[in-house]
Order: sequence, then C-alpha cells, then structure tokens
Amino acid sequence: MRISKFGHPKLVAVLGAALVATACASPDRDDRPVALTTFTVLADIAAAVGGDDIRVESITSVGAEVHGYDPTPRDVARAQDAAVIVDNGLGLEAWFEQFLTDVDAPRIVASEGITPIDIADRDGSTSTSAGKPNPHAWMSPHETQVYVANIVEAFSELDPDNAADYRERGERYSAELETIRTEMTDALAVLPPEQRVLVTCEGAFSYLARDAGLTEHYLWPVNAEQQATPASVASAIEVVRDNSVPAVFCESTVSDAAMQQVVDATDARFGGTLYVDSLSEPDGPVPTYLDLLRYDVDTIVSGLTGGTQS
Repeated sequence: MRISKFGHPKLVAVLGAALVATACASPDRDDRPVALTTFTVLADIAAAVGGDDIRVESITSVGAEVHGYDPTPRDVARAQDAAVIVDNGLGLEAWFEQFLTDVDAPRIVASEGITPIDIADRDGSTSTSAGKPNPHAWMSPHETQVYVANIVEAFSELDPDNAADYRERGERYSAELETIRTEMTDALAVLPPEQRVLVTCEGAFSYLARDAGLTEHYLWPVNAEQQATPASVASAIEVVRDNSVPAVFCESTVSDAAMQQVVDATDARFGGTLYVDSLSEPDGPVPTYLDLLRYDVDTIVSGLTGGTQS
C-alpha cells in the first residue's frame, strides 16, 4: 500500500513534522502521531501493530453502532489533527465519505485486497444492500490478516525508522489469528454436514462462516437496515427445522426479540450473544479484538456442538 494510493502525498510531511515535534516535546506530552480509526475493533488491531510508536484512537466509542453513526464536530476536529485515518471500507461506515469532505487528512482502507462476499437476500425481499460487498470482513481471522498487512505497510511508510517493529508486531498478531482460525475449524469438524449452519440476527458472519465451512442464514443483511420481517423470521424457522440446527445467535448491539421467535417456534436454543461492531469496556467480555474473536468462536462452537462455553 503506497502512500500515493491514499491520494495524500503530504502525509510524509505531516508525519515528519509530528516526529520532529515528538523529539522536542516535554516528557509529559504525548506527541506521537495519531491514527484515528472509525470503530473500536479497527482501533485495537491498529494499536497492536502501532505499539508504543503511534497513538491510536477510535471515532466511535465502546458499544456504539458503527453503520449509522452520526459524526460530531468534535470528531471532525480530531480527524483534522490526525496523521492518518483508518476506515474499514466495503460500505461499512455509511457516514464516512461525507465525513471526509470536511476533513483534510490521509486515509487507509483497512480491507483493501480482501476477497469480498456479496450480500444476498435470505427471505426473497428486496434489500438495498443486496449485491453489495458484505462489510464485516474483520470477522474472519483469515481476512483480518490482510487488514494487518495493510496497516503494517502504511505505518512503515509513514514511519520508516520503526518499520521493523511494525512488521514484527504484525507477524506476531497474524500468527495469533491463524491459531484462532485453526482451533475453530478443528472444533467444528465434529458437526454433521446438515447442521453446519450459523443463524444470526445480522448477516455479519459471512466471512467467519467461510473460514469455518458453515452455511450462513440471517434475519437482516446489515444493522443499517435492521428490520426482521415476518418473511425473514419464517425463513429462519424453516432453515432451523430443516437442518435440525441446535442453536441460534444474535449480536450485542441489537435486540434479540425476533430471534427469540425462532427459538419459540423450533427446538433450537438461544446460543448466546455475539460481538461484531464494537469491543466491550476493559472489564467486559471482549476488551480486545482477539478476545472478541475467541469469545464468538467459543460461543458458536459450544452452541452448535452442545459443549460448554469456556
């Protein structure tokens, strides 16, 4: 990922000025260059790569819904002071392109280069998202390795003196992602083919399902269009019954009321709450992105195999 691809060649100068300022700053000031991300998951991934060399912040806060976020004037001010802005891309941040019109800062699209999965309707209704790339690529340990590589490359170009450190952190982080992916596929291998179905409220798990060899079914494609219809609930009930799916799931940022209708109409149990668009507070169940992946994988595996969540 060359800096010229960001469309902001002045980035080197901006970061250079920031690094010079850091050298001259008092010990009490944090004058490291700032990487501003659109949501907490991206912030945690970027912070794992940046280490102590780059200060990473998130525009949205813990627990916030990123799809339909409404930026504030303070967000714009923070972006103006950032050395770089990191967004997910793939249409996740519906507000972001308009946000950039008021911001004069370079940009990294973290998902650049992933293999996208298009959104498909599950109930025969017309969705404005149908045919567009599913934006939740970070839910795949495999695709997140692409995110990490993009961030490593961008940070290394911005700050060549610490490039070896960014690369080392990125490699270590990618190895952890691969371990999670392997553990997930091994744990789900016991499932009969007909039960390898992941039923959720939002269609946020297409990439994770691809990693795990699962078929995905959902009540609505993305939370920006959150609306469970009678047809989508009926479709989910049919899928659960036809495949003897043992458990269904919903996400932390939405109501599970519609999915509870599926539970009431079938033999499936509610397998638990999954995390997608936001980390938790530090004392919560998913304070980091790797914790989020492990928590979701444990919840899905225990729900579908009848095990006990660790």
